[in-house]
Amino acid sequence: MGRHRKQQPASVTRNSVIALTGLVPAGVVATNAAAAMATDPTAASVEMHVAALGAAAPAQTMAPAVVDENAVHAMAKQSPEAPIEVKSVALDPNRARNDLPVAASGIPGIAEAAYINAEQILADEDPGCNMPWTMLAGVGRVESTHMNDGKADGDGNALAPVFGPALDGSLSGNNVIHDSDGGALDGYSGYDRAVGPMQFLPETWTHYAADGNRDGISDPQNYYDATLTAGKYLCSGGLDMTDPAQQTRAILRYNNSMAYVANVMAWAQSYKTGIAPRPAELPRI
Repeated sequence: MGRHRKQQPASVTRNSVIALTGLVPAGVVATNAAAAMATDPTAASVEMHVAALGAAAPAQTMAPAVVDENAVHAMAKQSPEAPIEVKSVALDPNRARNDLPVAASGIPGIAEAAYINAEQILADEDPGCNMPWTMLAGVGRVESTHMNDGKADGDGNALAPVFGPALDGSLSGNNVIHDSDGGALDGYSGYDRAVGPMQFLPETWTHYAADGNRDGISDPQNYYDATLTAGKYLCSGGLDMTDPAQQTRAILRYNNSMAYVANVMAWAQSYKTGIAPRPAELPRI
C-alpha cells in the first residue's frame, strides 16, 4: 500500500491528464471537463476530481494530505458475524485455479466478483460511503493487476502469496518500516512489507481487517477479504465517494500522490465506460 512510500507533494507534470487547476479559474476547468467528457471520459473524470479538490483549498496553499490511520467511520455497522480472526491461512500450493471467465470489463472474473461483493457489503454496513466497485477495481488494478491477473483459487485465495518488497530502506522512495507483526502476515521479520492483492501494511490490515467471504477469518491473501478491507479503509472518517473531493482524499490516503489518484481514477472510469485509458493518460507513480 502507498503508505510505505515517502510523502510526495500533490503535484503533476504538464503531460498529465490532471488539469493544473491552481493556474486557471475554476469555471474554466469545469467548462473544459464538460466539453472533454464527450470525447475523452477518462481524462475528464480525473480533471473533475482534481478540480473539486482544488475548490476546497487553492492549489498554491493546499497542504499535503494528512493520513489518519486510526480514523473509523462512526456510522459503520459491526458485522453480524462472529469475531474475526486475523491471520494468513496456509493452503495447499497445488490448488486448482478458479474457472471464472474474464468479465466484460476485462477484469478477471474472481476479481470482479470480489469487488462487487465488497460494494454490496459496504452498501449495507456503511451506506453513507457510497463506494462503487469500480473504484475498488481501480485500486486493485494499480496495486497488483487484479491479483496478478486473477491467480487465485475458487474461494479467492491467492495461489501464491502476494508480497511487496521489504521496507528496509534499500529501495529509493520507500520509507523504512520496522516489523509490526512478527512476520505473522508478511512472512518477514525485521521489517514490514505490504501484503495481499490490495497491498496493506500488516499494522494497517490488522486495524481495518474485514471478512469479505464471511468465514470468520480476515486474510490479506484472500481477494474477498482484501477488497472489503480496502473499502473500509477508503471509507473511514465518514468520507462519501459521490463527492469528487472526498473520493480524491480517500485515494490519497492509500498513496499520497496525485499521479496515483490519476491512475486509480483512470482505471475506475474505464471500468464504467469500457474505454481503456491510453498510456499517455497514466502519469508515472
